[in-house]
Amino acid sequence: MSAAWTPDRLQAELDACPAIAFLGLKVIDLDEAALSVQLEMPLRPELERASGSGQFHGGPVAALLDTAGDYAVAMATGGGVPTMNLRVDYLRPSVGPRLLAVATCRRAGRSVAVVDIDLFDEEGRLCAIGRGTYSTKVG
Repeated sequence: MSAAWTPDRLQAELDACPAIAFLGLKVIDLDEAALSVQLEMPLRPELERASGSGQFHGGPVAALLDTAGDYAVAMATGGGVPTMNLRVDYLRPSVGPRLLAVATCRRAGRSVAVVDIDLFDEEGRLCAIGRGTYSTKVG
């Protein structure tokens, strides 16, 4: 049995990955029983769609959704898992000083897990939705 997931454990895993550390992702909350994770991403110039626009580029948004989805599954499997597919529907421009991704694992089977991820701006507006499928094989 793997160690329990805590915000500190998850943050340490995020910080250990150079790409995720570059995005500046921070753990806001997690619920191991519900297989749910909340991650925040701050806006930095390197993540903007256009210089000075205040809008996040879709690439970092997708990376945030994928990472949140991965760790929603990781709580069921014990560690990070490979992404099989990620669909992102961008509903409105993602603007503001930070974004919040809320990922919930809907099902973790023997070989595949499905996760739904909602993305909110600081005003609580839904900006994007994602659905990810992940292998349940850790690694």
